[in-house]
Amino acid sequence: MNSTFRRARENLDRMNHVSKRNLWGWLNTIFNRFDPSRVKDVGPDRACAEWLLRCGAGLRWKNSKTLLTDYNSLPITGGQKIVEIDATDSAIMDCGFPHFKGLTDVEKIVFHKCGYLTDSAIVYLPILKASLKHLQISSCGNITVEGLQPIKKLSKLQSLLLYDLPEIKNKDEVAQDLQSALPQCKVSFPYAQAKELIEKNEKDKLQPPQI
Repeated sequence: MNSTFRRARENLDRMNHVSKRNLWGWLNTIFNRFDPSRVKDVGPDRACAEWLLRCGAGLRWKNSKTLLTDYNSLPITGGQKIVEIDATDSAIMDCGFPHFKGLTDVEKIVFHKCGYLTDSAIVYLPILKASLKHLQISSCGNITVEGLQPIKKLSKLQSLLLYDLPEIKNKDEVAQDLQSALPQCKVSFPYAQAKELIEKNEKDKLQPPQI
């Protein structure tokens, strides 16, 4: 997390709950704002990297094995290509997803515990259909069945992992529908709600041991 983001959070901790919530929402909107002029100045990959890091996400450059999470560690020179995005516990919002325009090498994305993520964000994923191979959407409470439909356009997708999406009630039907649309992709949807996992674990405990 970069120093500006950290200082903002420290200042918010000193405020009352209502004021903190309002200001934090405003700051998140600012951090997510898409600026076409910035893309023109530094290129789509660099502009996207700045957005992701501002919002607490991480990324990996092509030909690198390390996930970059510190804004201040961004390379001075340009030309790097993003191949992986890990948005776990980040503050990315729908309004920031136009940053994906112009990216050509993104192969993997993880959206886990993204509290601001909604169906409107998933609409942008087909922008990456020429390269995206692996996608995870989990513990994102605002995603619905309708929101998953754009995933069907990701023709290069090889693996899709979905879980802990409480707005989705018929996970088996959803998984089958996505699998039919993406026959080359391994679709996994083990559970949509936490209670399903608890019930499964309890059931497994009751199974007799294998001899």
